[in-house]
Amino acid sequence: MKQNGSAEALRLTDSWFRHNGLTYFVPEERVAVRAAMRPRRTVRVGLVVVVVAVAAGVALAWTTGDVGAAPALLLTLGVAAAGWYALTAMRFRPILVWAMGRTFGSLTRLLPMALRALPLLLLFMTFLFINAEVWEMSANLDLGALWLVTLLFAGSGVAFLLVRLPEEVDRIDDDVDAAFLTRTCRGTPLEAACAELVEDAREGRGTDPAELAQVTGFERWNLVLALLVIQATQVVLIAVAVFAFFLLFGAIVMTDGVQLGWTGQQSLHNLSWLPNVSGELVKVALFLAGFSSLYLTVSTVTDETYREQFFGTVLREIERAVGMRAVYLTLRARQTAQVTSE
Repeated sequence: MKQNGSAEALRLTDSWFRHNGLTYFVPEERVAVRAAMRPRRTVRVGLVVVVVAVAAGVALAWTTGDVGAAPALLLTLGVAAAGWYALTAMRFRPILVWAMGRTFGSLTRLLPMALRALPLLLLFMTFLFINAEVWEMSANLDLGALWLVTLLFAGSGVAFLLVRLPEEVDRIDDDVDAAFLTRTCRGTPLEAACAELVEDAREGRGTDPAELAQVTGFERWNLVLALLVIQATQVVLIAVAVFAFFLLFGAIVMTDGVQLGWTGQQSLHNLSWLPNVSGELVKVALFLAGFSSLYLTVSTVTDETYREQFFGTVLREIERAVGMRAVYLTLRARQTAQVTSE
């Protein structure tokens, strides 16, 4: 491929990467992210966030009298600040936009998947819902403590995904060959370049793109973060469905007498704007929805049935990113070598 053609293919590929949630695959974007992660910048931002979060947490605890609200607010503001910094300085916004669009754009596929996953999940969770100990524990939690428990479930799920999702990426880039590259680059700006590079490698001219398929560094984390957002969004949607189910189920079958007996309280905090729904029922439903989200998060990675339902289509997108990256790096190296030789 001529130098002008290579430069145009690389330019179009950079644009393709940005529009498909692969920001860190573009060298210029990685430079900006590295600059944003310098200790001088992150420490300064972190100190400001800690001071503001501590002050807000103490004020909330003082106002409400709920000591558990302080650490809950501190953690929430810390996560929110980290998210804001990632969206802006660390160029995470295109990854988030693509992943969210990818999830909500495939709701017709997500709905049948949820309908397959929900019955078994609800069957398991219903036995906890009709358990007096769960009601006594959940209903007697302060809002701050319940907030902390919800954050604990969410944090545990994210931590688990951050440990296991890199294995999904590593599994893909271990099986790259010429057929893989040709298939994944089809219909992309690198289709012609891929065919030429694969043919040259077959005839012993130049580097085989498959040798550059191992994804590392920021690019590896780009794929992991995209998977994380897609997976977390799917789990949250199902957790919301679980929450709504238990609110409806509880409003029908859990009479005031049963709730009073199971919670050990003298009276219920009924919600005037939701008939037959008490504050205690909301707490129990929220607790079980958070627990079910953690259970589902683990199951989608460790259980083959869930894994295929939740990851099948997305992993094909990751395969395409891995194949395109290998060809992109090979083409970029060839262009650099041509410029140097001239």
